Amino acid sequence: MISFSNVTKAFGQHVVLNELDFTVAPGEKVSIIGPSGSGKTTILRILMTLESPTSGQVRVDGDELWNLRAGQKPRETAAMRRTRSRIGMVFQQFNLFPHMTALENVIEAPVHVQGKPKAEATSSAMELLEMVGLSEHARKRPGQLSGGQQQRVAIARAMALQPRVMLFDEPTSALDPELVGGVLNVIRDLAHSTDMTMLLVTHEMRFAQEISDRVVMFDHGAAIEDGPPSQIFGNPTQERTRQFLHAVLEA
Repeated sequence: MISFSNVTKAFGQHVVLNELDFTVAPGEKVSIIGPSGSGKTTILRILMTLESPTSGQVRVDGDELWNLRAGQKPRETAAMRRTRSRIGMVFQQFNLFPHMTALENVIEAPVHVQGKPKAEATSSAMELLEMVGLSEHARKRPGQLSGGQQQRVAIARAMALQPRVMLFDEPTSALDPELVGGVLNVIRDLAHSTDMTMLLVTHEMRFAQEISDRVVMFDHGAAIEDGPPSQIFGNPTQERTRQFLHAVLEA
C-alpha cells in the first residue's frame, strides 16, 4: 500500500531521510518510533505532499506519488492529487476551522472537495461524530471543546473522505495527560474494526505495542530496526533501540 524506494530528504546539508526503503502492506497497522529529529514526521509529510523528497520514489495504493532524481524540481500532477485523496491525516495540532462547528468541519471536504450532496455528507458526518463519541457536540465550535474532543473531531474529519490510508502524527502530544485516553480509544477502535492501512508516529510506547502489526525504529533518517511489537519491545536487536526504549519507558 505504501512504498518508499531509495528516498532521501535533505534541508540544505541536513539529511533527514537517508536513502530510505520502507513498505507498509494493505491493511497493516505500523507504528514508527524513535527520537525527535529522526525523520518520523517527514515520512508522513511526504505522503501528504506537504514536503517533497530530494530524490527517490514513493508509491501509494499502486500509484506513483513521487519520483524524483537529485536536483529535480517537484511539480504537482493529477496522479498526485488523485493519490493524495486516498490518504487521511491527523496532526499533532487539531487544525480545525475555528469559525465552523464540529459538524461543519467534518462535512467541509466531502462537500467542497468530493462534491457530495450536503444532506448525504451531513448524515455520514453525524455517524462519524457518534463513532468518536461527540454526536451531542456536533453544533459546538472548536473553542467550546476540550483538546481531546477537538482531536476526536479531527479524526472524524480525516475519516470523512473515506481514505485507504490513515496517518497519525503524534496525535496525543498536544493534549493534557487526562485527555489522552479518549483519543487513543478512538484510534484503537479504528485499528481493530477497519481494514484501513494505518501509519502512526507516536511516543505512546504501550499503545504502539498493543495495536501495531509492526513497529519500526528510526534514528538519523534510517529505519534501524523493524519487527513485530513482541520483538521490538521484548528483545530488540539494536543497542540504539534498547537505549531509546529504556529512556522513554523509564521516564
